[in-house]
Amino acid sequence: MKKIVLLAVIAILAFGSSVGASEKSGCELSQVGAVEVGWTGYKTPAKVGVGGSFDSVKYTPVAKSGNNFRSVLVGSTVVIDTTTVNSKNQGRDEKLVKFFFGMMSQKNIEAKIVDIKADEKIKDAPRTGIVSVEIDMNGVKKIVLMKYSFKDSVFEATGVIDILEFNANKALSSINQACFDLHGGKTWSDVAISFKTKIEALVCNAKPLK
Repeated sequence: MKKIVLLAVIAILAFGSSVGASEKSGCELSQVGAVEVGWTGYKTPAKVGVGGSFDSVKYTPVAKSGNNFRSVLVGSTVVIDTTTVNSKNQGRDEKLVKFFFGMMSQKNIEAKIVDIKADEKIKDAPRTGIVSVEIDMNGVKKIVLMKYSFKDSVFEATGVIDILEFNANKALSSINQACFDLHGGKTWSDVAISFKTKIEALVCNAKPLK
C-alpha cells in the first residue's frame, strides 16, 4: 500500500513539474499571412536612396506554429521572382528587369533562414537579435546577417548586401550605363534589404504552479 501511495505522489509531482516546464515556455507563436521583402538601392555621388519591393514572393514556412522564433523561422524559405520588382515607377522597373536582373544567371532570388540569435531581453522594449539568412543570387550563395525586431506582432529584419559579392559586376555596370544620366554616373553596389512577417501569440500559458 505504501508503495502505491509513493508511486502516486511521484506521478503527481512529475505531472506538476511537466506543467510548470510547459508554462515557462511562454506563448505558442503562429505565422500569419505572407512575407514582404523590401530593398533600397542607391544612386548619384550623393547616394540617394530608391526603394521598392517585389510583388511575387513565395514563402514556405518551416512550421506554422511553435513556442519560439527558432521553431517557426529557422528553415523557412522564400523564392523571389525578380521580374515582379516594384519601385512604384514603371519605367524604372522595366529597366531594372532588363538591365539589372536580366543580366544575372537566374531569374529568381532564393533565401533561407539558417539561424537566429536573440539579444538579452529588456523589459518593455521590442525583442531584438540577429537572424542569419542564406541568399542565393546569380548562382552565388552567401550568409547575410540581419538585425531583427519584434513588436506588436510584427517580425522585421534589415540588413545590407554588396551585389559585387554575388558576382553581379555585369549587372551593376549594365544598370549604371542604362541610367547613367539619371544616376549621375554612379550606381552603388550596396543594397539595403528587409523582410517582415506577422507572428501572433495564439495561446499564452498561465504562470507556473508553485
